[in-house]
Amino acid sequence: MDLEEEAYNIIKRHKEGVFQNVIWKELNIDSRKCSRIIKKLLDKDLIIREVGVSNGARTYLLKAKEEVKEKYDLLLAGELFSSCTGCTGDCQPEYCGRLSEWIGNLVQEDKKSEETDEIKADVEDEDEAEENEAKEDEAEENEAEEDEAEEDEAEEEM
Repeated sequence: MDLEEEAYNIIKRHKEGVFQNVIWKELNIDSRKCSRIIKKLLDKDLIIREVGVSNGARTYLLKAKEEVKEKYDLLLAGELFSSCTGCTGDCQPEYCGRLSEWIGNLVQEDKKSEETDEIKADVEDEDEAEENEAKEDEAEENEAEEDEAEEDEAEEEM
């Protein structure tokens, strides 16, 4: 977890707000670095900053913005809104064509998500393998250089 996330989590934990000087002390960083982190959080519109005083020193009171939750996410399958929403038809869900199409879109979305996750995992595995190979090559080169240096020293001693 990076410092930005840690700072944001500290702010979220304090529902009534937390002073900025508390954050930089808790994260064990200097006030300048903390100010930069807070600026990033402000730019991302995640927090609110108010001028305040703590122990006689001017500081900022920081509060997390409330997360706006989409009310209709569960009714969406891709771009399709649930066909049952607002439906006045007197049908049986097992035989409703519109509902079946909507459920089919949910399944397709889920498959695409799984495929994307698999591709990401494969790329990460390939990157890790390349890094390991590069480290092994570097270790072999260092060993060869050390062996060569030892041989040179042995020849010089003769």
